[in-house]
Amino acid sequence: MTEILETPKLVTVFGASGFVGRHVVRALARRGYRVRAAVRRPDLAGHLQPLGNVGQIQAIQANLRVRWSVDRAVEGADHVINLVGLLHEGGRQTFNAVHAFGARAVAEAARAAGVPLTHMSALGVADDSEADYARTKAAGERAVFETVPQAVIVRPSIIFGPEDSFFNRFANMARLSPFLPLIGGGETRFQPVFVGDVAEAIALSVDGKVAGGRIYELGGPEVSTFRELMQEVLDVIERKRLLVPIPWFLAEIQGSVLGMLPNPLLTRDQVTLLKSDNVVSEAAIKEGRTLPGLGIKPQSTEVILPSYLWRFRPSGQFAQKSEA
Repeated sequence: MTEILETPKLVTVFGASGFVGRHVVRALARRGYRVRAAVRRPDLAGHLQPLGNVGQIQAIQANLRVRWSVDRAVEGADHVINLVGLLHEGGRQTFNAVHAFGARAVAEAARAAGVPLTHMSALGVADDSEADYARTKAAGERAVFETVPQAVIVRPSIIFGPEDSFFNRFANMARLSPFLPLIGGGETRFQPVFVGDVAEAIALSVDGKVAGGRIYELGGPEVSTFRELMQEVLDVIERKRLLVPIPWFLAEIQGSVLGMLPNPLLTRDQVTLLKSDNVVSEAAIKEGRTLPGLGIKPQSTEVILPSYLWRFRPSGQFAQKSEA
């Protein structure tokens, strides 16, 4: 009797070419899923191909602001993942357009196709937040649950990993500057989570092992203040730098000025976000809506950071290049 092989599940991943996206694609490919990478610039998504077998990962053009492209990207998929988010606004890429309108567009497309949806949000979102980022992310969550009540939403804290924009940025700053800024005094608390752990949680939702209709808060094993994280960066890259407290009002002025740059180091909205702690809630811990609750042992910054921040050490590749 001839054995009939089942066609692997097809997963559409919006934002697949981004920092989190490439790790999600890798986790899905390892499971044997076919991946449709829905991105604005397919020509820049070539780095995803080596993450899977030949033909397993294919890129398609899609823009959350263009509804027909979203519907096309979802057509024929068995599961939809939305990872798209902005750290700062630029041109037509506004928080509202991407976080709220875009989230609803993806959710409506998933509903029309009758397939499950996993949506990535962020810790600290709130309808009444003074930060546009957090407020529009909350609107996106609301749109998702209104459209697909059994969707899975994940809220990670600051995500770290080889290509992150947080630890790499400050490590590079320490390489060039005699001090690191402690915005608001550096007392805001964070719970950094490894990108591989976030990707695994999302992949588990595709496996059908994560209950829908719930919000999962993803944090690492330790809670640290901004000051403690900056000191950890300095320890890892083996550099001594002053940690200089920056009052909120001064940080807001700096954010307003820097925010006018094409790729700003800091914006006023980000300063507003930094006024609130970014940690997993007690309710999520109690109800098992966390990484450990999903059976994932979160990895620490202590273990992971040295694996990619080593290049910022005085003897690392940047120092070697400058001496060449």
